[in-house]
Amino acid sequence: MKNIRPIKTEEDYDWAIGEITHYFDNQPEPGTPEGDRFDVLAILIEAYEDEHYPIPALDPISTIAAHMEMAGLNRRALAEVLGSAPRASEVMARKRALTMDMVFKLNREWHIPAELLVQPYHLVHDEKKVQRRA
Repeated sequence: MKNIRPIKTEEDYDWAIGEITHYFDNQPEPGTPEGDRFDVLAILIEAYEDEHYPIPALDPISTIAAHMEMAGLNRRALAEVLGSAPRASEVMARKRALTMDMVFKLNREWHIPAELLVQPYHLVHDEKKVQRRA
């Protein structure tokens, strides 16, 4: 593979981005030398970005909000999945925790991965308790 090298600096990263960009208009066939070069560059770039530009994972409520925005869904659609408008509002306002039943329904009906919805997150009343203790 011609001139592949580790990405250690921002300059190396810029070089790798420039190299892989050529393949976007004309993707090489998998299994060919150029296809292997593309794969190696992609892996190197991803590893560098994961280390230097990590993207924090969304909490369950932010995940639902992002999904709703991407899919063009509104609160009414969420209320249909969760069973009522007040329940949907409380969940999105972080006043009510997601139940396993809600997680199951969001996974089944909206195809949001369950592992993204079962992460711990803070509720509004949790923050008020902490403030009162201080």
